[in-house]
Amino acid sequence: MNKNREFQPQGELNPRFFEKMKWFIALTVLVAVVSAADTKFDVCHDSTVKACSATGGVGSVACDSLLGGFIHSETELQSYVNSLLATSYDYLLMGTHFNSFQKNRPGFEKLLKGLSDRAWSNTIDLIKHISKRGGKANFSARHEVPSTISHNKNKLEVDELHALALALDSEKKLTTEAIRLHRRVSRLDNHDHYDPEIAHYLDEKILEDQAETVRKLSGYTNDLAQLVKVSDPSLNVFLFDEYLQKQ
Repeated sequence: MNKNREFQPQGELNPRFFEKMKWFIALTVLVAVVSAADTKFDVCHDSTVKACSATGGVGSVACDSLLGGFIHSETELQSYVNSLLATSYDYLLMGTHFNSFQKNRPGFEKLLKGLSDRAWSNTIDLIKHISKRGGKANFSARHEVPSTISHNKNKLEVDELHALALALDSEKKLTTEAIRLHRRVSRLDNHDHYDPEIAHYLDEKILEDQAETVRKLSGYTNDLAQLVKVSDPSLNVFLFDEYLQKQ
């Protein structure tokens, strides 16, 4: 018998055995927790994939930013985008007419080019907003073209007063269309289309700017209408063009 070996009374367990059992139980519990977490993750992942799929079924939550009245107003907003695009193109065509060597009205060309750039900028901004709300730009959407300039080449051959009148008419139509959209998304009783965020956007980005533009063009139109009420208005029109160049 080895004298150095500690004597263990019969029936008693070695303390090292308890230590080993404690580590074994801890490891078993850890494996069980990790397995449960993996199972929970799989369930969550599967549920999310199903909810985000096109075949998620009725009542499934789509993983996009579509909500509120935008779902029912998206088509009209896309139509407004196309109206802005058509207007920008019309202004650009008219501006090239006044930039020719025959007409030589740089002030009117500057004014119309500015209106074209403004309509283009509003178009881009609205497309970005539609995308933010979960929609997609649809350039095939039906729209009311604010003017008939792009449909008739002869409409380009207009004098200065008629150019201002056409621009004013286009801006009023754009404003009226924006007001109609605002009214639809602002009515509390119209639950399907009600969307205060779209209404706020139209207030801040569209209607305020439209009101300022209509006011400016109406002032220009009335001023020039008074200036051409003479037998030879060429000098007055020239001076008015010089004024527009400085604006």
